Amino acid sequence: MDELSLGKPVGELGPASDAAPNRPPATFFTITAVLAKLDRQRGRGPNAIRTASLTPPNTATDALPAAKPLPPVGTEPFGLFTFRAPENGLWRKWRGLESDLAKERTVLEQCRENAAGCPPNAAQFLRLINAVKFKSGRDRLDEANRAVNQAIRYVSDFTQHGEADRWTAPLATFATGKGDCEDYAIAKYIALIEAGFAREDLRLVLGRDRAIRQDHAVLAALLDGHWLILDSRRSELIDDGELGNFTPMFAINGRGVQLFAAPYAKRLPLDDGLDATPAAADAADAEWTGAESADAASPLPGFLPLFM
Repeated sequence: MDELSLGKPVGELGPASDAAPNRPPATFFTITAVLAKLDRQRGRGPNAIRTASLTPPNTATDALPAAKPLPPVGTEPFGLFTFRAPENGLWRKWRGLESDLAKERTVLEQCRENAAGCPPNAAQFLRLINAVKFKSGRDRLDEANRAVNQAIRYVSDFTQHGEADRWTAPLATFATGKGDCEDYAIAKYIALIEAGFAREDLRLVLGRDRAIRQDHAVLAALLDGHWLILDSRRSELIDDGELGNFTPMFAINGRGVQLFAAPYAKRLPLDDGLDATPAAADAADAEWTGAESADAASPLPGFLPLFM
């Protein structure tokens, strides 16, 4: 049969002597066309016909995949989550502190090479680091907490520096023997890192002590799956869950400044998902002041009760 005749009614090809006059004209199709039509009917191929009731559940779709629910407890201190904080004054303070820490690291390296030429404050801090390094496990954290608490006398930044909040690197703090809560936490952070404690398991935590109406800073350390708190106000380590009047706001380490976020419980009986919401509703504008506030109940508008 001539290929050009495919798909045309027979009547267009010329009369046949034995064709019945009342028989409808026949139509011819290529095998490819027939298979393509079957594919469309069966839901296959680029031009497949699909309906809501017949489309297999694993068929590709343009619908967004369902969001995976967050676990009820985060892996950060206080069972929370963290995400990168927007650029604010804390980022500037942290970057300035990182620059100071890099300079002091050079001093410590020189002291290790030449103990005779080591400044007294650096030699004192190195002795503390070595004492911490000599211990292991919880004892290492305990040594760092007790030693720094004993080496520094609490003085507010306003009294010492004439400003509301200044972050000081350890050698500068040890040069005066004075500091406030952030300076204690920073000294413990560096002492533990220099002693071999994993940097990624440490968090400088800035928050609000609701009991005394003050911003406060502590160091959180992850040990054997549990977060322990090193506090300038306590000689002993405590579990993060025991710091009941403390509302954490920011976590800081090598990743930079992170905002705490809390999972909130399901609000409707049929909604079994969990979302993460910032600990402060106006988190983008949240600032660390390091100073007292007249508002004891809520340091920032919209603060969630994280420990209820």
